[in-house]
Formats: sequence, structure tokens, C-alpha cells
Amino acid sequence: MAAAAALVLSGCGTLVSKDEDFEGSITFSLAVGPDSHHAAGAYAFAEKLAELTDDRIGVDYYYNNALGGEREVVEGMSINSIQMGMASTGPMGGFVRSFMLFDMPYVFRDLDHVYTVLDGEIGDELAAEFEDVANVKIIGWTENGFRYETNSVRPIHTPEDLQGLKHRTQESAAQIDTWRAFGADAIPMAWPEVYTGLQQGVIDSQENPIATIADVNFQEVQDYIAMTQHVYSPAPMMISARYFETFSEADQQAIVEAGEYATGVQREVSAEMEDEALQELVDAGMEKTEIDREAFEEAAQPVIDAWRAEIPRDLIDRVIETEAAPSAAREEGGTP
Repeated sequence: MAAAAALVLSGCGTLVSKDEDFEGSITFSLAVGPDSHHAAGAYAFAEKLAELTDDRIGVDYYYNNALGGEREVVEGMSINSIQMGMASTGPMGGFVRSFMLFDMPYVFRDLDHVYTVLDGEIGDELAAEFEDVANVKIIGWTENGFRYETNSVRPIHTPEDLQGLKHRTQESAAQIDTWRAFGADAIPMAWPEVYTGLQQGVIDSQENPIATIADVNFQEVQDYIAMTQHVYSPAPMMISARYFETFSEADQQAIVEAGEYATGVQREVSAEMEDEALQELVDAGMEKTEIDREAFEEAAQPVIDAWRAEIPRDLIDRVIETEAAPSAAREEGGTP
């Protein structure tokens, strides 16, 4: 990791002007592997950026937390020691409290609702705030996806079934509150430690999008997957704002356009991979269980009530009250 970080730091110093003829590569950090739904977005970004810049600007990828955990990657972009990356929004609430919105259980109904929120006023507002506060520019609301619980103890149908399970959460107070409300013993743990923690029995349970569960082979250490769909997790595509400013205006526009293009592609791939990955998990022996959604929503309501005043600008209620746009634009490809 130290060697990789040194390479990134040295790479940051190579682009010092706004020369429109600049040729080089952008360093891109990914939390998961080269066959993941995250990587599909990164590849689409690189493809479009090469097209828009006549192959002057390429992308170098660092997979599986090679440059550090998600918090470290966001911090690195903030201080311009890491150039680009995708990360789940769990650690981002530590920088900008508004991003705790994405830790709220059962505020997003379905993907149409999600995309209407993120591609509209609320998404623009969140991106602008994160750039102002953290010095990191969001160029695409790419996705992790809806999240689902897995464990190695028993099938989950109701919150009562989670009683006593040692459940890993991200480093988020809201997530800890949620899983305690569901009855689990909530244990914050950094992402690179999760597989080993499950393998060694330090934790029994975790939650992630289905494509991520399959990508990191959690079926090897987990027996049950519950279709909780309790939160939606973006994995925004981001670039260090200081690094972005070193590009010419034309190249900045190309980077933004490539990010918008990649968002549509990545969301499509994410949906396809989720269906395929769920079947893979079941075929590998995981037992899939449906939940009593009403019981989970009821258990989650005190968490939403407690956090309503903690998350700025009435974001929780604004999201809940947003009417979903038709899905036709997504079905035709690209971002609605």
C-alpha cells in the first residue's frame, strides 16, 4: 500500500498546467475487483474520456482497496494525494452530515425513486455541498445498490431473528442505531477487515449489495441472505477538486461528460449483475429468505424519527415525498 500511495503522490505532481495537449493517466481507486459493477463504471469512464480527448488521457486502476479503505480514499482525494475513486457513502457522512441520508433505513422505495432523487435537485445539492466541504467533486452518482443482510447463523424473516447476531456496520452512527433497533449487536468495522472477521467468527453478519457480496465471495463464509433491501447505497464516482482544477477547461468538460456517461452504463450493468449474482449465491448454497418488510419498516421508524433533525435541510422528508419519475429513460440507456 505504501508503494502504491507513493506512486499516486508522485503522479499528482506531474500535472501542473492547464495545457490542452496534456497526455497522461488518471489514477482511479476501487474498493472491489476488476469484474465488479464498480469497475464497469470505471471502464466506461475511461472509454468515454479517451474518445473525448483523442486518447490523450487514460486511466490506471487500483483494485480491492490497494490505496487504502474507503475513508482513506476519500481523505486522499480531499488532500489531492489520490486523484479519482469510487466509494460507498458510509464514510462520507463523517465529512458532510447530509450524507447520513444514505444510512437511513427504508427511505428509498425502488430504483426509479432513487434515480429521481439523485439525478435531480437533491443530488445536485449534495454534490455541491461535498465539493465545498471536502474538496472532492462528484461526477457521477454511480451505485453500490440496495443492501441486503447475510449471516452464518440462521435465516432472517423478522427483526426478532437478528437478536444477538454480531453484525458488522460501516463506521456510521446511523447504521449502528439501525442495526441495534433491529435487535443485532452492531459492530463497526472497516471494509478490508470484514471477510476475515466473518471467517474467524468475530462477526456473524454483514450487509452489502448483492453484486458486492458475490464479488468478494461472502458465500464462502455466510449461509443465509435476507432480502432486506433496507438502504440504498450509492458509490459516487469522484475526483479530487484540486486535481480537477489542473486540467484545461475542455478537459474538465470531458471528465464531467465521461462521468455522466459512465453513470448510465454502470447502473445498467449493476442491475444485470445483481440478478446474475443472486443466482450465483443461491447456486453456491446460500439460502435466500424473504422478509416481513412491514415489521422491518416499523422497527426502523424510531431511527428515522431520531435522525430527522440531525440531517440538514429536511432531506429525509424531501426524499420520502419525492415522486418517482417513469423508468423509460433508464430503459433506453443512460441517466434519466
